[in-house]
This record gives sequence, C-alpha cells and structure tokens, in this order.
Amino acid sequence: MSRTKQVKKAVKRLKKTSPTAVFLAVVIFILAVCGYYIYNKYFKQTDPVIEAKGEVSFHFMMLGNDASGDCTYIKAGENDILIDAGSDYDSIGHIMNYVDDYMTDDKFEFIIATHAHLDHIACFAGKKGENSLFDEYEVDTIIDFPLTNATSAVYNRYLEERDAEVEKGAVHYTALECYNNQNGAKRVYELTDDGNVKMEILYNPYYEQKTSNENDYSVCVQFSHGSERLFLFTGDLEEDGEELLVQNNDLKEVALFKAGHHGSYTASHDLLLSVIKPKICVISGAANNKDIGDGYGFPNQLFINRIAKYDTSVYMTTAATNSGYTAINGSVVVSSDAEKGITVDCSGEKSVLKDTAWFKANRNWN
Repeated sequence: MSRTKQVKKAVKRLKKTSPTAVFLAVVIFILAVCGYYIYNKYFKQTDPVIEAKGEVSFHFMMLGNDASGDCTYIKAGENDILIDAGSDYDSIGHIMNYVDDYMTDDKFEFIIATHAHLDHIACFAGKKGENSLFDEYEVDTIIDFPLTNATSAVYNRYLEERDAEVEKGAVHYTALECYNNQNGAKRVYELTDDGNVKMEILYNPYYEQKTSNENDYSVCVQFSHGSERLFLFTGDLEEDGEELLVQNNDLKEVALFKAGHHGSYTASHDLLLSVIKPKICVISGAANNKDIGDGYGFPNQLFINRIAKYDTSVYMTTAATNSGYTAINGSVVVSSDAEKGITVDCSGEKSVLKDTAWFKANRNWN
C-alpha cells in the first residue's frame, strides 16, 4: 500500500472516532498529568533531613615555600584525616607542626593521596635519606589513585613508603576498590559514632580508564555533616574529569568546595559549578600568585570569572609569610558546628579574597 493510501485510511479512521471518545481521552490525559504532579509534590517519599550534630573542621594549610601544592587536614570526631601532602619535600615540618596542635595520638585514621604529582605526594614520599609522613605517624587506612602514568622518583618513593606502612599494619585501598566496596574497602566511611559525619569516595571514570592528563586521575571525595552540609574535594581534576564526575554522581549544592587545581583556568568549570553552587570555596596552595595579567598564575582570572557567577565566599591559602610571596588569607579553617553553623577562620587576612588588597591590585571580580 502506498504512503498516500495509508494516510487517507488513517484520516478516515480518525473521522469515525466519536467526539465522546476523544473527550474521554483528553480527560484521562489531563488527570494523569495532574496525578503525577500531586504525587511528586505531596506523596513521593524523599530522604529525611538529618540535622548536623557535633563538629567537623577542614584545615587548608600554608606549606612554607614558593611552590603551589595541596595539603588538607580534616578533624572529624576522633578521626584525623590528611588529603595530600605537598607542596614540596620541605613542607613536612610545616605539616607536622600544624597537625600536632590537633592530633592526640600520632595516628591518621585515613590518608588520601589524590594523584601522583609532587605537589600532592612529596611529604608522603619524603626526600631521599629523610623521613616521610609515613615514618612520622601511624596510619590506619591509605586510599589512593588506581591509575597513573607517573614514573618519577617521587612517585617511586611514594610507593616504597606506602608499602612499608602497609607492612607495619596499615591497609591500602584504591579509590576504585572503595567505590565498588571491594576487598574490605568502603564507598562510605562513617567518621563519628552516630554516623552523622561521613566520607564518601565518588566515582571518577578515570579510576579505570587511561588518560594522558595525570590530573584527571584524581581521587574525588565528599564529606557530609548531617544530610544538608556537603564538602567536596576533587584534587586537580580538570574539565573532562569534571564533566564525567557530574555525569556519574548525584552531586548536590555544597557548603564547601576546594577549588580544582589550585584555582587554575583548567578546572572549576561552569558545568560543575552550576551543579554544586558552593557557598564557600578555598583555593589551596596558590603560591605563584605573582604571575598576573594573562599568565597562568593561581588563581587564574578565568577561574575567578567563573566562580564570580555564584554567591560564593572565596578564600586562598598561600606560601608562608617569609617566603617572599604575598600571604593572603594564610591558613584557612572551615568549621561546621551543629550549633554555630559553618564558620571560616584565617591565620592571615580575614577578608574574602575579592576584598583583599592583593586581589584588588591583581585580579577583577566580574
């Protein structure tokens, strides 16, 4: 049968349909749409809101030299956690002096190494002939990147120091094992006895898929305090990795976001920011801020242009005040307290980044 005859036949059938049947079909459709709306608005089960209890704090350190790098200390209940240990080998004394003010037992319950660059693992590896953080502290659990292209001396020393810590009793998991709940690893770790503070390893497809961009191998971690306060860490994840992170995880608005890749133009893109809409953003280890204008200094103006679209308070740690580089906010501590809410304290200038004298001289807030 030709297409023309098929159309004519369909038109004839439609003409034979009674007005009553058409009316009933329209009514049923409208009722179905209204029912779906009412169900979703009034009856659909949603996760209950869990109020925050106790306190958790996130400490972004100055690392004492002119190199950019990350090291974040987290205190949650009796748990001491360290994410990365840059920026260079000589940062180890600064890290130890800082955490020893908070740690009571010389033990990290968790150490997380996001990826294999020196400015993230230097003090886990240790300078040749000197102690690493693994030598100085006991460690319960080490979580790190499943894949890397690294062949560097710092990476090889990191492996030696990590494996030696495992021989002493630590357990080692990759982020992929954690996400898959394999071999004793967990996707979600409860950090307080009541389960009110949790640490979740998010899924990054580059945990199991090769890339030429070492930064995109970064371990991504989210902390929660209650159900409404979220704190996101993405290491040096860049644009491709951020897109996959959004696609593969149920991300929500966060109270705190550690700016990707030290506030570089390569990270913290709109696709991610438009989903997480951070209330507070900390640029960690942005030491080379003398490189201004159109250069690649941290924080880069392109990053500033993107974060400025959101109602975000931005702070920046920098090198030590005696390093010759500008100390902006110094070390930055973001505390989430059940009664006081979320607060920020800085060892240096207390103003948000855009209100600092350095920023007014060197960057624009559009």
